[in-house]
Amino acid sequence: MSNLPAEQEQNVFPSSEPEELMYGEREIQEGHLITFPNPRVGRRYEVSISLPEFTCKCPFSGYPDFATLHLTYVPNQRVVELKSLKLYINSYRDRYISHEESINQILDDFVGACDPLEVKLVGDFNPRGNVHTCIEVQHQRSESSSQ
Repeated sequence: MSNLPAEQEQNVFPSSEPEELMYGEREIQEGHLITFPNPRVGRRYEVSISLPEFTCKCPFSGYPDFATLHLTYVPNQRVVELKSLKLYINSYRDRYISHEESINQILDDFVGACDPLEVKLVGDFNPRGNVHTCIEVQHQRSESSSQ
């Protein structure tokens, strides 16, 4: 039981149906990949990122799908900003999208934003109905697009 007066008690928790989006929801909705200049252009190094809380919705059942994403890339001129990556990934939580399409779309968007020398993305989806799915996609910058 709360020690607050009755008129204040109702404001302790946000309403179950907010009139406007909360700040986190707005950031996720506006989420796009932001990059910054690679601090070591010319040095070949690998960046590995694990995103253990990926969610989307099955386009057939509407049930939630959960996965751990493993992103590994070799930067070229640009590096992804991690908070923007987190917000971008969270933008999938309410999307009805297949495992295959979600991982391929994330890779396409990442390549479009960063233009890495190489990138590999693995979506390791939690089993559902005794089925475990792992989707792996890769991209390598072609010699013709090298600068």
